[in-house]
Amino acid sequence: MTFGFASSAATAFDGSAGSASRLARLLEPAEWAEAGIPLLRNPREIVSGLHVRHEPTPSTAVVAVLDPEERLIASASFARRAAPADGWDFRNALLAQLRRVIPHDLRRRSPVRTAVLLYCREGDERWTEEDGAWMWGLRDACTLHGLRCGAYITLTRGGWQVLGEGRGGRRPSSDSRSNGFADLVPGTGGAPLRTASGAAEALRRTAAR
Repeated sequence: MTFGFASSAATAFDGSAGSASRLARLLEPAEWAEAGIPLLRNPREIVSGLHVRHEPTPSTAVVAVLDPEERLIASASFARRAAPADGWDFRNALLAQLRRVIPHDLRRRSPVRTAVLLYCREGDERWTEEDGAWMWGLRDACTLHGLRCGAYITLTRGGWQVLGEGRGGRRPSSDSRSNGFADLVPGTGGAPLRTASGAAEALRRTAAR
């Protein structure tokens, strides 16, 4: 498995101790690949469903929870703050959204539901330090909410990409606009869905609860 690397304007770190701490709160592609992240059976369905429900634009994150049958049962979108990429901040933001849309599973012996993250950003499909911070944040948020850590997916102008799996597609992309729920691929919305959004514009587009 191979990965590309790209610099990110959002991750321009200086040599301070704070920057060193931020660098420690990210996952390199090799670490992510070794973490045993469960593979999505049909990532295109998941991506299409989240794109229709939230219509993310660059700097928008969409966190979603899947049941054991990989049906989407809850999702929330929010805008990334204009600040240096930090896994700690991303973890807190993801955890806050998860708490809004679904109860935790901390009383279970082992997780049965899985959280995945779709992040819409500028650039190409190559891994960036910003992606690494989101991966760290997703993994930690899942642990604190009693969920399995699932796939991390980027959405760019070139299309979507499941990082660490080598799977992707050209549509939807960050430039795509949906025609509403008529565009949903059958199978993504089979369970009652809870949704929320942290951005005012996205809130007006929130799916029916």
